[in-house]
Amino acid sequence: MVNSVSVSIREQQHSLIRRLADQIESSWNQYLQLEPYHLPEDLGYVEGRLEGEKLIIENKCYQTQHFRKLHLELARVGETLDILHCVMFPRVEYDIPMFGADLVGGRGQISAAIVDLSPTHLDHHLPLAYQQQLQPQPQQQFSQPREIPTWGDIFSEFCLFIRPATPPEETQFLEVVTQYLKVHCEYAIAQTKLSKEQQLEMIAGQKNYCTQQQKNDKTRRVLEKAFGQEWAHYYMTTVLFDWVEN
Repeated sequence: MVNSVSVSIREQQHSLIRRLADQIESSWNQYLQLEPYHLPEDLGYVEGRLEGEKLIIENKCYQTQHFRKLHLELARVGETLDILHCVMFPRVEYDIPMFGADLVGGRGQISAAIVDLSPTHLDHHLPLAYQQQLQPQPQQQFSQPREIPTWGDIFSEFCLFIRPATPPEETQFLEVVTQYLKVHCEYAIAQTKLSKEQQLEMIAGQKNYCTQQQKNDKTRRVLEKAFGQEWAHYYMTTVLFDWVEN
């Protein structure tokens, strides 16, 4: 494993990944007051090998008054696999869902595109403001909907999981994510702090989200092949899906 000065891989990645990464950062800058979030030095930029191909991971993280961590990860394996991963982790003092988005592509085609606003309430309901502003995303609007994984019971009725088959479908997916980000950021910055008792539910909800996400065997297998089992576990629990204990 090699760590070095980051030379962005974004411009080498699939166009939808570039566009979505740009849109996420643009939305964050538009709606939120970003401050640095300090990852361990060896995790901002990482290089490894996967089945003979060079694997590069780039992480950008920020924090705000209402979010303890905004995480955007870009990864690339040789010229065969491109990945975008994003999660917005709310501070547990606020009643805010989890925003998550992922893109996986290779050889010029996005094979998986998912976005969701996942509840942190134990009753698995999103705040009413989301239900009033968003329409559930029937995957039938897209020609190639994908099946939610077995561990995906954390997702909401607004989860969109597809394989975009055409450039217009890619643009439509990007528009959905942009709308989700707008609603999510505007909702978040309007929130006031919860009571200590209410915060316990947010902690439990966020822990459940992260625990379920860590069951994604595809992600774990890739990391284990490239960096080993111990490092993969460290990365998944430190960078990808960490939670506040109390």
